[in-house]
Amino acid sequence: MAASDANTCNFPGCTRPVPRSSAPGRPPQYCDLPEHTRWRAWRERQRLQQETDDGMGREAPADPSPADGTASATAETPVTDARLRAEELLTRFSVQVEQLSATLGSARDAFATMTDPASVEAQVEAARIDAARRIAEAESARLDADNRRRAADQERRSAEDAAASAIAAAGAAERMADAAISRREAALAERDRATEEAERARTDAAAARAECEAGLSEAQHRVDAAERAAAERVDAERQRSAAELAEVRERARTEEAELRGLIDEQRSAAEEADRRAADSQRRAQEEQRRAERAESEAANLRARLDEVSAERDRLTEALERARTAAEQERADHRAELARRQAATADALSEARQDAAARLDAVDDARAQAVRRAERAEAHLDDALAELKRLRARGDAEPASRARPAGGDGGAAADPN
Repeated sequence: MAASDANTCNFPGCTRPVPRSSAPGRPPQYCDLPEHTRWRAWRERQRLQQETDDGMGREAPADPSPADGTASATAETPVTDARLRAEELLTRFSVQVEQLSATLGSARDAFATMTDPASVEAQVEAARIDAARRIAEAESARLDADNRRRAADQERRSAEDAAASAIAAAGAAERMADAAISRREAALAERDRATEEAERARTDAAAARAECEAGLSEAQHRVDAAERAAAERVDAERQRSAAELAEVRERARTEEAELRGLIDEQRSAAEEADRRAADSQRRAQEEQRRAERAESEAANLRARLDEVSAERDRLTEALERARTAAEQERADHRAELARRQAATADALSEARQDAAARLDAVDDARAQAVRRAERAEAHLDDALAELKRLRARGDAEPASRARPAGGDGGAAADPN
């Protein structure tokens, strides 16, 4: 049988490629079919070898059908036939010896490979390394799961802290909203007071204007009355009242100045009242703006409070989702770890069973090789015995033929 390619399957009759592996140890020698294993390949080789041996044992010499002439010729040349038969047996024996030698060599190589402690140890070591690698991968997966679980717990705690901060911010926003509402109410009250003061200032200004106008009218009436009195007394008391007229005029001017001063004071008071009213109006407008700003701030705080409440709800939902995902991932990793441990245990069990099967195969192959060697020795002994018997017969037959030939010559010489 020709040696198979290093990249093809070693199973008899299979030409599928062998998949490459990066695992340590001996490289694979069989394809990815599950039934193509070392043990089954050895059994298949044994079966093919047994069929070959049985076919060769059943082969019979093609003896021609005996005819009348050939029967007499065989009867007349037994030594020649025996020699030919011996040569044929020797040739067949040589072929069988060569085949047996090749078979024994192949069996010896197979036994050496199967019984090689280094190979067995290397395969067991490869199985152990693979199991250790799988265990390490499972442990790494478990550590990753623990790390992710801790990260999920950290995220959950962060979410809880953020939710607590959001709740605290919501409380602070509510307090700020209450304070803003209080300030707005105070501003509204201040605006009402300013409005009342402005109304009072307007009333005072109107009263001051009316009083000023009344004073001016009264002064004008008094001036007119004084002028009329003076005009009436001019003629009668021209000489006597000249000085008096001047005095009256002076007093009139003084009174006019006083009235004008009073009017200026009334005007100043009115202007002050107007200014106070404007200030009150300005303060009222400022309080109105402050109230509007407070109301806007309260609305913003309410909106912020709504946003904080929504953010708190969103963080609570995210926390629940993170907790659920962490629990699911923890369960998945536990299942994956259990599956990998089971796979590792199965691989170790399969490696032990494979090693036990190989040891049984080695014992069976050794027993078969011993039996074949015994059968080959028995065949060899039979062939040697047959060869010796044929040689003895070949040596005895010419001597027996020579003796009858000498007796016939002596008998013929006597008559002469």
